[in-house]
Amino acid sequence: MQDSEGPCNKRVKPVDKSASVTGIITPVKTPALKRLGQSIQRSISFRTEARPLPPMPIRARQKASSFPRRRSSQLWSDTVDSLSHELSTKEIKRQEVIYELTQGEKQLIEDLSLVKKVYYEPMLKLDIMTESELGQIFGTLDSLIPLHEDLLARLEGLRGAEKTVQEVGPTMMDWFPCLEAYITYCCNQVGAKALLDQKKQDRRVEHFLRLCQESSFSRKLDLWNFLDLPRSRLVKYPLLLKEIQKSTPPEHPDEEELPQAIELIQRIITEVNLKTGEAECQFYRRGLCYSEDSQRVPEIQASRFLYCHGELKSTKGQKLHVFLFELVLVLTRPVAQDREGPAQFQVYRQPLPAAHLHLEDLPDGEPSSSGSFRGAFTGNDKVKNCFRVSTTGRSKSQSHSLQANDSFNKQQWISCLRQAMVQSRDRQAQTSHCKPSERLITAGGTVNGKPVAACDVIEEVSLTVIFHPTERAATGKWTSWTAQRWKYCMF
Repeated sequence: MQDSEGPCNKRVKPVDKSASVTGIITPVKTPALKRLGQSIQRSISFRTEARPLPPMPIRARQKASSFPRRRSSQLWSDTVDSLSHELSTKEIKRQEVIYELTQGEKQLIEDLSLVKKVYYEPMLKLDIMTESELGQIFGTLDSLIPLHEDLLARLEGLRGAEKTVQEVGPTMMDWFPCLEAYITYCCNQVGAKALLDQKKQDRRVEHFLRLCQESSFSRKLDLWNFLDLPRSRLVKYPLLLKEIQKSTPPEHPDEEELPQAIELIQRIITEVNLKTGEAECQFYRRGLCYSEDSQRVPEIQASRFLYCHGELKSTKGQKLHVFLFELVLVLTRPVAQDREGPAQFQVYRQPLPAAHLHLEDLPDGEPSSSGSFRGAFTGNDKVKNCFRVSTTGRSKSQSHSLQANDSFNKQQWISCLRQAMVQSRDRQAQTSHCKPSERLITAGGTVNGKPVAACDVIEEVSLTVIFHPTERAATGKWTSWTAQRWKYCMF
């Protein structure tokens, strides 16, 4: 996700299109399918847990491919010759969920192996992408396969003579710390997705990926659906364990272990989400271009994550790409980019600190005579899905009327904006008062009888300070107010 380097400009050898890709991928006679992954494709990307659509259950062909084309719908009860009369309905349900957990690991391993054999290796061999580009897109995917092979072996080893599993909690508790490896993989995904979308503009890349998606082994999933499977699997573990817990009787040994395992995996998911959010924020922050130094407000650098970002229209119908960072709303215009370069966004006017934002939900109606959205609509078009953001405080006031592409996106924007405003104001209120042991000194003053020069660092401290509700907030291990030559110190 942090990958910000431009792709390599390595020259590729000409490849015969009729024999290169089709020699590895055999297309079937089906039309190109619509993108899968999210049920509704929207112009905004929100920080929610997006999941690829579940694969269609199809029956695998034998000897036709080394990879299963369809998902088995087999249940645990289908694997045993006869169910013991000693097993209660609850215990059967418990065994079914444990079996689902085991089969899910097996299917994930198959999918990750497929990605390596069918996508990565052919594209490298045919020089469709460079090794550097493929490394950025696929990240550490290859290293995840052994982790899940290990869990699969452990789960299968738990099955007794009657194909039942007694305890699963200790095994999961012991294995979950391995998922720390997901931090690196998930943090790479934003940069990977951006580079993949960029490379799809290349006809050879687009042609290869389309042939793969139209082939039966892909189950009609595109490459990104496969690359996103590990993240989707990660968030499914607590759900599966909770289902097992529901069917676990009070006297069972797993009764104590499962809650601990659920708490552990939720902590890991929280950590992965936190690090991924930070990496996403850094990725888009690096893509911002400033026309004036005054646009480089400290809230941009201090923000740790993005609430949401996406395309909105201005009053003139101009397309803007808007970023709602943790502490600031930034309106930008996408910059025309080189095919080989990363996406760039030109900051439009002044960023709006979330702590000083005002939000107004504009009702749908006819274009007003005041000029709002004049020129963006013709004929009898109505103004729909609009809201207004404004700010007052540290500089002259600003107001922007923005239009989402539909009511769903509008409500998502409004929800995220309200959340950002509340949290920023709470943060401001909590940090507006300094502790008695913390003092502000000017350059040239003294501390403990010793003179302090303008650039002296007295002690590096971790804190968040807001000097005044209408002034700038600065966050970091060392906070300075250069305009007034203040330095914040603890002594």
